[in-house]
Amino acid sequence: MTVLKGANVFVTGGSRGIGKALVEELYARGAGKVYATARDPRTVTHPDAVPVALEVTDPASVAAAAAQAQDVTVLINNAGASVAASFLDSPVDDIRREFETNFYGPLLVTRAFAPVIERNGGGHLLNVHSVLSWLALGGSYSASKAALWSQTNSLRLELKPRGIAVTGLHVGYVDTDLASGVDGLKSDPRDVASLALDGVESGAHEVLADDISRQVKAGLAGDLAALYPQLAQ
Repeated sequence: MTVLKGANVFVTGGSRGIGKALVEELYARGAGKVYATARDPRTVTHPDAVPVALEVTDPASVAAAAAQAQDVTVLINNAGASVAASFLDSPVDDIRREFETNFYGPLLVTRAFAPVIERNGGGHLLNVHSVLSWLALGGSYSASKAALWSQTNSLRLELKPRGIAVTGLHVGYVDTDLASGVDGLKSDPRDVASLALDGVESGAHEVLADDISRQVKAGLAGDLAALYPQLAQ
C-alpha cells in the first residue's frame, strides 16, 4: 500500500494532458510536494507544483532532475511521444526516436530514481502505457508501448526487493492534445488520473482505465483474428 498524502512525487510530462491531471489529483489527495517536468518548465501551470526541466532521452538532463528531487518516494513516468511511424515506409530514425522517448526515456528516469526512492524508505513507480501496448495498430508507437509494458513487468520483479511497488496504467484515447485529431469516445484525463492513483494507493499491478483497455486485454487470450478483423477477411 502506498500513501499519497504527504508523499513527494515526481511526474514526467506534468505540464499538460494526463500528466497535468495527475499533478492536480495528487495535490487534491494531499501530496506533500509534486515535481512536474516539461522540456520548458515555464509551461507547468499548477501554482504549487515544482517545475523541473527534463528531456527524458538525455541522460544528463535526467541526472540533473534526479539530483534536484532527492526526497521523492513516488515516480510517475508519463511523458511520451507519438510518431506512429510505419515499419515499412517511415524513416528508421523515426522509429528509433519513438523508442528513445517511450521506452528508453522511462528506463533512464527509473534507473535514476530507484536509488533515491529506496534510500527514502521505498515507494512506488507508475508507468503510463496504452491500450496500443496490446493492439498493434499504431506502428512504432504500439511497439514502443508494448516494449514499455514488458519493461514494467520486469521492473516489478526487480524493484520489489528494494521496497518499490510498480503499477502499469493502460488507457485508450484520452481528451488531450495527443488525441486531438481523433474522432470518437475519449476519456477525461481527470478520470484517468483518479483511477491511476487509486491503483497506486491500492497496490494494483495494473490499472485498466476504460472499457476498450479491458476488452483488448481480455482479447489477448483469444484468436488474433478477434483483435485484428483484417486477418479474417
